[in-house]
Amino acid sequence: MHDLNKGFGRIEISLKWDPSPAGRPATDLDIVAAPYPATDPYGDPAYVVHFDSRSPDGTITLNRDSTDGLGLGFDEVMTVELDRMHERYARVVVGVVIQQQSPLTFAGVSRPGLRIREGYDVLSESDFSGVPGATAAVVAEFRREGTGPWEADFAIRGFEEDPATFTRVMGAARRS
Repeated sequence: MHDLNKGFGRIEISLKWDPSPAGRPATDLDIVAAPYPATDPYGDPAYVVHFDSRSPDGTITLNRDSTDGLGLGFDEVMTVELDRMHERYARVVVGVVIQQQSPLTFAGVSRPGLRIREGYDVLSESDFSGVPGATAAVVAEFRREGTGPWEADFAIRGFEEDPATFTRVMGAARRS
């Protein structure tokens, strides 16, 4: 449970969307997360967790993965255990990327939905309508100073990148 003095603990990121219409390629959205070292919090990520992977220490896991949006409720779910994350990490950036079989932006995804929560507390929800022309988006950034509490920013920032490029640039410092 989120406590103002203790920061964030165990976060669940959930993603849903409707399947593509008949005759069109399947729509595949992926949740990705990357921790950044305290020694270089805006440099390269220590590692990236996405489909077919998990963090070496088990603090970031993809619990459910969908390649087509078929299913009831949320199709893809990732857990980030900030309260267990080693102090060598100062930032964790979470994003959503559209796997590209044909050019597709969030405006072309049928009924996308994002929910970020801690326990039963909903921290953020989005339908990606603020980034309709994007092919990927940062949906949350968690950061801390030293061993202090985790703080969060849930602003949705759109990118027009392919999945491989997005995982390299999603944690770069924002330009003013």
